[in-house]
Amino acid sequence: MHDDLNAFLARPATVGEGTRLGVKDLFDTAGLTTTYGSAVFREHVPDRTAAAVRRLEEAGDVVVAKTNLHEFAYGVTSENPHFGNVVNPLARDRTPGGSSGGSAAALVAGMCDRALGSDSGGSIRIPAACCGIAGFKPSHGLVPMDGVFPLAPTFDHAGPMARTVEECATMMEVLAPDLRAHGLESLEDVDVGIAWTERADPLVRARVDEAAALFPRRRRVDFPLPDGINRAFRWEAAETHRDLFRESRDLYGPNVRRKIELCLRVTDDDHEAAERERAVYRERAAEALDGLDLLVTPTLAFVAPPASSDELAIRESVIRFTFPFNALGWPALALPCGLAEDGLPASLQIVGRPGRDELVLAAGTALERLL
Repeated sequence: MHDDLNAFLARPATVGEGTRLGVKDLFDTAGLTTTYGSAVFREHVPDRTAAAVRRLEEAGDVVVAKTNLHEFAYGVTSENPHFGNVVNPLARDRTPGGSSGGSAAALVAGMCDRALGSDSGGSIRIPAACCGIAGFKPSHGLVPMDGVFPLAPTFDHAGPMARTVEECATMMEVLAPDLRAHGLESLEDVDVGIAWTERADPLVRARVDEAAALFPRRRRVDFPLPDGINRAFRWEAAETHRDLFRESRDLYGPNVRRKIELCLRVTDDDHEAAERERAVYRERAAEALDGLDLLVTPTLAFVAPPASSDELAIRESVIRFTFPFNALGWPALALPCGLAEDGLPASLQIVGRPGRDELVLAAGTALERLL
């Protein structure tokens, strides 16, 4: 392992003919240390393997790496005070994104052929965007979360990360066996809404608009951004960590400790109000996509931020275009669409209604071939 990459390896396996799989260290792996990115679980060795990992292993994948992450998957930079910060192989002075930054970095560095990540607010798609790879957040509940340490369960998703959309689609055939390939013959077969590009930096906007123009049947839409729903997320995170934090507060890193403290201030009334807002947002989102098959947006409004950025300061801007689809539970795919500011990759996000995962992946695969 390259010492500076910190997408750390846990007992490299003999690969043989198997596909090399990197697994975010949020997923349990029987017999392999699984820390969840936390000092609390530094010596934790599970006796069972997470369902998603097991499915890929049964299909022939070999786990060659447990990949580093933002502590407890609660952050967008993969800075980890316990196991080292993940470095972006494309640009050492830029963040690899988080929380699945180690999976993205390991792919770019050639340590594995494909990887597993989790996504509660953008944690698959943000590192994919920062590192110039593909990452797919499936519909909520499609890929089992058994054996994955939770953050905010109704926002949590598990999904594939790879160098190409096509490889993500191949992984999904194993991760969700009931998923069927969509017979999309051409991008001319889908009606697409375009949103939020005006909110992006100039070159990111240009790259996303150019890629979106490859969809012949497209129109701009006023797709809403959520408001007030983050309180529901924080309430769930508080419920996940309440007892553990009480017992082991001093073992939490400063960044995540501060966030859990804020989460614990959210009241039940706050949570109920946020869930009402979430229900309204689902209705508004469905109305905005009425008559369309897919939505296309930037994944991030900018290229990978500087590694020196204060995570707490940039968090809201980083998750701005990704978190909505965790709140909705809709499938969302990030894929690179050309170089933008500072010669770093821009990323486009393709989103579908819940249960239309196969259409999102088919459209992403077709677009990838054109790009």
